[in-house]
Amino acid sequence: MEIVTRFAPSPTGYLHIGGIRTALFSWAYAKKNKGKFILRIEDTDVERSTQEAVEIIKNGMKWLKLDHDDDIIFQTQRFDRYKELIKALLDQGDAYYCYTSKAELDQLRELQVSQGIKPKYDGRWRPEENKNLPDIPDNVQPVIRFKTPQNGEINWKDLVKGEVAIKNEELDDLIIARPDGTPTYNFCVVVDDWDMKVTHVIRGDDHVNNTPRQINLLKALNAPIPQYAHLSMILASDGQKMSKRHGAASVMQFRDDGYLPEAVTNYLARLGWSHGDDEIFSLSELAEWFDFDHITSSAAQFDKEKLDWINNHYIKNEPVDKLAALIKPRLIDRGVSRVETDILNDAIKLYQDREKNLNTFADDILFFFQDIKVSDELKNKYLSEKSKSLIRAFVGELEKVNWTNDDVDKFIKAFVKYEDIRFPEIAMPLRVIITGTDNTPSIGSIIFIVGIEVVKKRISVILE
Repeated sequence: MEIVTRFAPSPTGYLHIGGIRTALFSWAYAKKNKGKFILRIEDTDVERSTQEAVEIIKNGMKWLKLDHDDDIIFQTQRFDRYKELIKALLDQGDAYYCYTSKAELDQLRELQVSQGIKPKYDGRWRPEENKNLPDIPDNVQPVIRFKTPQNGEINWKDLVKGEVAIKNEELDDLIIARPDGTPTYNFCVVVDDWDMKVTHVIRGDDHVNNTPRQINLLKALNAPIPQYAHLSMILASDGQKMSKRHGAASVMQFRDDGYLPEAVTNYLARLGWSHGDDEIFSLSELAEWFDFDHITSSAAQFDKEKLDWINNHYIKNEPVDKLAALIKPRLIDRGVSRVETDILNDAIKLYQDREKNLNTFADDILFFFQDIKVSDELKNKYLSEKSKSLIRAFVGELEKVNWTNDDVDKFIKAFVKYEDIRFPEIAMPLRVIITGTDNTPSIGSIIFIVGIEVVKKRISVILE
């Protein structure tokens, strides 16, 4: 049997990280078993679905390198198939027309809540033997409801949660077609999974309540029932559900915030799943190692510091030319008119080990490409009359140095020894004047990269 998994987002908003983790695990399981991974856009909610959201889904999957098999499937292109099977359920007595108005449903719900009863449809239009149905009203367009079995229970062995059982009496008669005839989410999902031969449905545990309804539908259609794996939620650091107020809830926001796709997939894979003590692994390794036995059934908690640590690992190991291609547009966005390739590459090599994301990376090396402003706080802290005198002497001798990184470093050390001062007494004032900050890598390397003319210009601005 070919393993078939699917990722089936609705194009009604941004692509959130819980959805991407679902896609990641579905992708990994299909790849591990040399199966098929399907991308299906569930766009039956025509009013809320947008083309912009579709593009966000496609771009997010592409950015994370989660390649799907075959063409993308859109539910709105399959309405004829859904209507065909809804008619079949009507014909075989497993579905019926319901003329209950919204006002009547609201009234029913209020009554049940007041009586302490779990709100659900009361089956007033459900055809039964020896039951007289109400007269069909003139002003109500009917929905079509599935005739849920009233006895027994639905049980399945969830690949994450273990044995799950829900009594049919807890379920109401699910609406499978709206008044305008369009099919509803739960029905379309069932038909799609059947037609696309999906063997494993991997999704968030907010869908657990949908599963018994969908299994009942599959049984009525005489369709095979896939295996289900319901993943725990991802919570924010404060224990609440992830949202925009917690930062990058959307996967494309991670890209905009300067994270590498390899770091995001690595982190999300580790968020609820483990492979021993391994923290860093590639997509191909995930596909090789992935299993359901090591998925936790408890909620995972998002940890930005851990994501930053993983992102730093990938930045440190990324080729300089690839980093340059990602950082250059960020420098341009910050007002740099001309980015010299040699300077950018040297700056990246110097800062690569310390950076957590591409945005702060661009911020930290911005001084290589445009004039800087030194704050009064830093001036007062580091630029005394003594340090200014040392800088004048330093720059006068610096012009005589053979311009290599090693020679600049040797000169600074020799200057410190000649003047009989501690290294920070010259390094910190120079660092502040040239970079505008007191926290940088090697000042000798910085001086070499920016060049003697820039060094002289920035020193003269301060000393004058």
